[in-house]
Amino acid sequence: MLIREILATGSVAFSRHALEEMEKDKLTAVDVTNVVRGGVVDPAELENGSWRYRVRTGRMAVIVAFRSEAELRIVTAWRIGS
Repeated sequence: MLIREILATGSVAFSRHALEEMEKDKLTAVDVTNVVRGGVVDPAELENGSWRYRVRTGRMAVIVAFRSEAELRIVTAWRIGS
């Protein structure tokens, strides 16, 4: 899967919004990376002109978008139930 390949060999960037939301929910980059690495990927949704994917576990969710085949952008992240 391309998301996990990019984690292993590409680059991952965090949007300002993602960093703000992560801080609110006391999430670290390691937390987010772990969700993206091991979570369930929901079907893509077109939003603001780009395809976005929700990756989730029972406790956290992360929205990602591809900037290229080698770069992933973390759009936002949050704890489920917080």
